[in-house]
Amino acid sequence: MAGRKRARANGWAKSVLRFLVIIVTTYLGLLAVTFFIGRVIPIDPVLAVLGDRAPAHVVERTRELMGFNKPLYEQFYLYVRDALTGNFGTSVLTTNPVMVDIRRVFPATLELATLGTIIGSLIGVPLGVLAAVKRGSIADQIVRVVGLVGYSVPIFWLALLSLLFFYAKLRWVAYPGRIDIVYEYSFTPVTGLYLIDSLWQGQWDVFRDVFRHIILPAGLLGYFSLAYISRMTRSFMLNELSQEYIVAARAKGLSETRIIWGHALRNAAVPLVTVIALSYAGLLEGSVLTETVFAWPGLGLYITNSLQNADMNAVLGGTIVIGSVFIAINILSDLLYRTLDPRTRAR
Repeated sequence: MAGRKRARANGWAKSVLRFLVIIVTTYLGLLAVTFFIGRVIPIDPVLAVLGDRAPAHVVERTRELMGFNKPLYEQFYLYVRDALTGNFGTSVLTTNPVMVDIRRVFPATLELATLGTIIGSLIGVPLGVLAAVKRGSIADQIVRVVGLVGYSVPIFWLALLSLLFFYAKLRWVAYPGRIDIVYEYSFTPVTGLYLIDSLWQGQWDVFRDVFRHIILPAGLLGYFSLAYISRMTRSFMLNELSQEYIVAARAKGLSETRIIWGHALRNAAVPLVTVIALSYAGLLEGSVLTETVFAWPGLGLYITNSLQNADMNAVLGGTIVIGSVFIAINILSDLLYRTLDPRTRAR
């Protein structure tokens, strides 16, 4: 008995150690990629700070203060050290520490991506189930076409068309931005998530205004999330519906509703958690074009404006934050997968 417990503890220790090694290796790889991108691009970070007309001695002194005169390996060490402490330097565009800017703009991206994922999941999962149950039917073909369009149509083109139709023509949604200027200075957010903050404070007029601003960009992101989630749900459900336990359940006389929603979807939900998590991470990192078209003051728009102004501290800082969030969501989805599927715990 003692030997079995010791073996189990050793197995857990090895799994945790392997998990930590993967996390550290992945994060170091992310830092290495962003570091070398910052060194090979044809933009001098010193001249971006000082301008092209700065005296040569000022340029050299600033280069020395910023550490660019040190060997490359030492620069990388300092870069990793600063990144681990959240020090990404100062933004040339805003003159604020980059991390201060990121804390300010990231909640907007988080709120937009979260609502988009909720919309995509609530609609995409039932559509995928419907397509799998009605395989080969008109409903299946429609769901597959909807998913194909979601994959194929450029999001910026669809965003411009939706603005033209739903805002300019029908006036169903508010103009681009996050909140009306009437409420911008009277509303004091706490968490940075305007929908939650306005509800918590009981400001229903602000909530309605924020909802009218967010529903169109979130709906577009939700549509692209829906395309991926519905496709994967259909694939998982087709696999489950072909299993022997489904045949046995039908032979026992269970209702089709219980078989589909209580058995097949329940088992398909295990890999589906990973799909939804990856979709969420993709919206967090891939909403740059959406935020640009809708003037949404999130991390994507912040990185775009910084790149256009050669503000590489902000660009690299934002890239590292997005990469870190992506890694964290992948880790969380893996843990959820292991929790929901007992078979993976024995590996």
